[in-house]
Amino acid sequence: MNPRIHRPGPARRALTALIGLLAALMAWSALPATTASAQEGRLKGWGANDNYQLGGTLTGAKYKPVTIPGATGSDIDALAAGYYHSLSLLSNGTVESWGRNAEGQLGIGNTAAQEQASTVTGLRGVVAVAAGNYHSLALLSDGTVRAWGRNSEGQLGDNSTAQRNNPVTVSGLTNVEAIAAGALHSVAVLADGTVKTWGYNANGQLGDGSTTNRTTPVTVSGITNARSAAGGSAHTLARRADGTVWAWGRGSEGQLGDNASTQRLTPVKVDDITTAREISAGVYHSVARLADGTVKTWGYNVQGQQGDGTTTNRPAPITLDGATNIRAVSAGGYHTLVLDRDGKVSTVGYNNNGQLGDGSATNRTALTTPVNSLSSVSLIAAGGEFSLAG
Repeated sequence: MNPRIHRPGPARRALTALIGLLAALMAWSALPATTASAQEGRLKGWGANDNYQLGGTLTGAKYKPVTIPGATGSDIDALAAGYYHSLSLLSNGTVESWGRNAEGQLGIGNTAAQEQASTVTGLRGVVAVAAGNYHSLALLSDGTVRAWGRNSEGQLGDNSTAQRNNPVTVSGLTNVEAIAAGALHSVAVLADGTVKTWGYNANGQLGDGSTTNRTTPVTVSGITNARSAAGGSAHTLARRADGTVWAWGRGSEGQLGDNASTQRLTPVKVDDITTAREISAGVYHSVARLADGTVKTWGYNVQGQQGDGTTTNRPAPITLDGATNIRAVSAGGYHTLVLDRDGKVSTVGYNNNGQLGDGSATNRTALTTPVNSLSSVSLIAAGGEFSLAG
């Protein structure tokens, strides 16, 4: 449910870390548990709000975009959406969270749901965030990773299965370049191009050749030169520097893209993709943005999230009709978002809670026209049954 999250190069990371540290030191003494901004209003959300994942006290579904209350405005560098909670990474290197918190996934030291954005405890120098079903990850500028939330399957990677309401350090990880969160597992791409995974592994989504859960990171077999990753419900994707995409884990809905419907305990190459620039994974479907601005989708399609006008599963990639000049993609639970270079967001797939933002609860099997009230968007994130744009 997260787009790939990539970390800047060393020089840029050092500058970002210095700026973030200075800003954090200046603001630290006055930073409240819940922050508001004079520029509040940029961040929008739509869809399910049963756990405050869109913020606010009115928890009914929102069929058109609404402003996320209390969320910082123009200085958001990244968004991440879990199944019931949301994260935003601010340019000063801190993280805000809101929504469901029964498993501690907001990282604020307790398990109380939050109607407004709250600051994650103790995080500074963050350069990327990712959200799973009930857990969260943050990549720091020093190349280490923090995790918090549910941990019953080891998805926090701290060599325990204890829930953590505040961030803890993932064991043994350094030189991390990118992170991703699946439903109950986690992924890190290292600077040397190898991929590490941890957490739930019943379907082989850790890619280590087994179906054994791991409470600390293990190395994915056979992946080199990786640049980014994405995690679905029970499958994982990696994008290599050569533009190819590799997949492993559950494959029964075709989400591995190898023209089969077979579980894979180690990576297989996704068919016919050689110029991928971004990848994202939903519950059972997968998405890739190509260098030419087109989009490929594959896997589960019962809600129409492949955008080909059908509800037929696709075990090999197909082109998302109508998606051109695309700059970002994000796969939600059973829906898909695309952002074009004009700052417009289009949507397709499951729409039971209005997560497509077209004012209805009708599923769409073809890409919608851009969501009407949104313009100049630069960030998107698709959650379980909701969507974010900033």
